[in-house]
Amino acid sequence: MSGYSPIAIDAAAHVVQLALTPIFLLTGIASLLNVFSTRLGRIADQVDKLVDDVQRNPRRLARLRLRSRVLDSAVLLAAIAGALTCAAAMTLFVGEIGTGSAGRLLFALFGGALACSIAALGAFSAEMILAGKGTRERAEGDAGDQ
Repeated sequence: MSGYSPIAIDAAAHVVQLALTPIFLLTGIASLLNVFSTRLGRIADQVDKLVDDVQRNPRRLARLRLRSRVLDSAVLLAAIAGALTCAAAMTLFVGEIGTGSAGRLLFALFGGALACSIAALGAFSAEMILAGKGTRERAEGDAGDQ
């Protein structure tokens, strides 16, 4: 085996175990984001059906715009929660890097995964907000054309 001591590897493994606990929360947050995405898709489908006859459905379109804005908030908050969860796990790694030398590679790999997860949540959040904005613009634009 290379120059790593069993104690340092055990310490690194322990930090990974601690970091996995917040990741279970992240799994729940990901499930919520999936639900939000499905709901936004359903709203977009309803807007597409209603825009042809805006004069008969102005209140319903207004309600759909409000729902898409609320979903935007939910997506943003869930994405922030996911990013903070990853940041909490990352904190364990960053705090441990200075004290343990045997697990540096493990920390770097898992820390990189956490950093990519944070970035992915941010990108997903931005995409969902753009999708919601597009739905509202279609509803508002078609309402103004009538």
